[in-house]
Amino acid sequence: MTKTPRKIIIDTDPGQDDAVAILLALASPEDLEVLGLTAVAGNVPLPLTQKNARIICELAGKPEIRVFAGCDAPLSRDLVTAEHVHGKTGLDGPQMADPVMPLQDQHAVDFIIDTLRREPAHTVTLCPLGPLTNIATAFLRAPDIMARVQQIVLMGGAYFEVGNITPTAEFNIYVDPEAADIVFKSGAPIVVMPLDVTHKALTTRARIEAFRGLGSEPGRMVAEWTDFFERFDMQKYGSEGAPLHDPCVIAYLIRPELFTGRHINVAIETQSDLTLGMTVADWWGVTDRPANALFIGDLDAEGFYQLLIERIARL
Repeated sequence: MTKTPRKIIIDTDPGQDDAVAILLALASPEDLEVLGLTAVAGNVPLPLTQKNARIICELAGKPEIRVFAGCDAPLSRDLVTAEHVHGKTGLDGPQMADPVMPLQDQHAVDFIIDTLRREPAHTVTLCPLGPLTNIATAFLRAPDIMARVQQIVLMGGAYFEVGNITPTAEFNIYVDPEAADIVFKSGAPIVVMPLDVTHKALTTRARIEAFRGLGSEPGRMVAEWTDFFERFDMQKYGSEGAPLHDPCVIAYLIRPELFTGRHINVAIETQSDLTLGMTVADWWGVTDRPANALFIGDLDAEGFYQLLIERIARL
């Protein structure tokens, strides 16, 4: 029996690790049908994230993929960005030409709403790789679409690892905690790739050289992106390499057996100055709050990197 590819929208703020995630998705047409990329402000401002999304599509040889620009600021806060990690372009490392493919005229939020209303219910998965502003705005404008979402598989939050932008908050959730609160209360089925799992998906010199050894432009770019990206994390954490956060989202859709986690309640802190943006994950079930997310805690790192190498070799 032929498997039907899962329809996905990738909501993204590229970011070197976002770029690897997008390449993985575009290299896997038997598993995933990418309906579009929606850009959001996050790692860098929106003019750069939408540009970077188009650069990545062209690198993959997929200029027909539609890219939509979305929200340029969080719902109710000033934008916090991460050039200190990703560089001033968001994709620092290799030299990159400006994209030729067009940016779509439609706003990303309208594209999300129209797509979820047009496609049969429970057939479209949302894959947020950055702050959740676009997704929450779509849910606020069109509450009817929340019940039509097949699944939301997102990168964000933490439990044991706690924070990477503040002592208690992961960057994507911290940038727009009000948006995250809306998404986690939406009732849509949610799978979370927190720092707890992404910090087990570390680059190593051998893994980076395997990308370079593919002998292709995408392989070279991934190697140079990870060369740049890992410096920050190695200095910060004293680790052997850097976590490839966002590709965990796409890898889960392709090979869910690589991951393990628990169905738990996850709440978002939106009030406290001290713990703003914290994902309060009830890992041990100490409250009576109902489970609203599959919170991933572990992965097969070797299997994860084998999948990345195998698929990016196709491009």
